[in-house]
Amino acid sequence: MSEPTTGVAVRQTIVVQASQERAFTVFTERFDSWWPREGKSVGAAPAVAVAIEPRAGGRWYERAADGTECSWGDVIAYEPSERIVLRWDLSAAFEPQRDAGPVVEVRFVAEGPQTTRVELEHRGLEHYGDAAGPAADAVAGDRGWPQILAAYAAAV
Repeated sequence: MSEPTTGVAVRQTIVVQASQERAFTVFTERFDSWWPREGKSVGAAPAVAVAIEPRAGGRWYERAADGTECSWGDVIAYEPSERIVLRWDLSAAFEPQRDAGPVVEVRFVAEGPQTTRVELEHRGLEHYGDAAGPAADAVAGDRGWPQILAAYAAAV
């Protein structure tokens, strides 16, 4: 029998040349303008739009060309210019799964008037049990958060 996995998290940090307010706004309110589509859709049909509703209790989701929507989770905390916390309602295989357990927290830390450090933590992956390690490897790999954050940085 294997030991339970605890505290599995992936952390990524980037620095963008933008004010803290702009960095936050582009990440949240302009999410659709920078989120990479290829290989990132989890719905039955490819996503043509993705969105974060800018408020605690809002949705984080994708929409297909036929109008169907697939939830990625909910907004747990929405603190303009400071941080956003998103519930990750996807399984270890990146399929919709309500209350899967993981959370994505993104913090925006001003390092100067036009420089912001963006700190992302994808935690709670231990909820996947034996799949926690492979799930962490996937979100930390080249096609995971590093690719996503690079697209975000280019948009800022």
